[in-house]
Amino acid sequence: MSSRQPPSGRKLAHKPDIAEDLARAIFAGEHAPGSFLPRELDLCETYGVSRSTVRSALQQLVSAGMLTRISGQGSRVRELTDWHLLDPRVSDWMARFAQPNPRIQRDIFAFRVAVEPFMARLAAVHATAADLLAIETAWRDMIRALEAPDRRCEGRSHDEHDVAFHEAIFAATHNLLWAQLSHMLKPAIGLLVETSNHSAAELSDSMERHRRLMEAIRLRQPEEAEQAALSVLERTGLDLGFESLFDHRPPRLRLPGADVPEPG
Repeated sequence: MSSRQPPSGRKLAHKPDIAEDLARAIFAGEHAPGSFLPRELDLCETYGVSRSTVRSALQQLVSAGMLTRISGQGSRVRELTDWHLLDPRVSDWMARFAQPNPRIQRDIFAFRVAVEPFMARLAAVHATAADLLAIETAWRDMIRALEAPDRRCEGRSHDEHDVAFHEAIFAATHNLLWAQLSHMLKPAIGLLVETSNHSAAELSDSMERHRRLMEAIRLRQPEEAEQAALSVLERTGLDLGFESLFDHRPPRLRLPGADVPEPG
């Protein structure tokens, strides 16, 4: 049965970003795939805006692959597989609004398991001194944030420095597409980092696994870096309850020329 009710029973006192507000409701499961959003006139009443403003917001969700407009029926939510999850704005929405959706979290994690060990291998081969400094700085800032009462360092949280650590590894591959992918995945990686458990024992274990990954890259040990990246993800999987994914790991990525002989 399609939903025809406005998101709230009264007109909102402020004017939010309508596309973002609707995206939040969709990611939170208030409008399931296959269901219809409230009618345009209902949305106009709810948000206190003109019909052209509502249509512009709906078109943003159409462009994001989240809605389809059906003449005479309205705006229907598309299946999750149709959403443009690597679109920067959709990725940002996903990171902020998708916590109630375990499928999205699981699929993000499975993608990371398939890709990040390979990124670590490439980083161990191609990282420059500047890359190694960026990785080490992020790791040290994670430590400093943990030691601070508010778990912040240089104005950023421990979780933000954790994301920066993984971004630096993607950048150290010196492959344009992989580096760009890290920018698109940044909110998604942040989502998993933020929803992981944060007990003292778990954080200590996680930091040691990150340290081993950093050292393997610094010592230019591709195999060790790959295994260390898997170890980091295994900790994340334990925290999120996704450890079963490691029983069915996909084959490791390999590209021609990816394994350059180690220097020395």
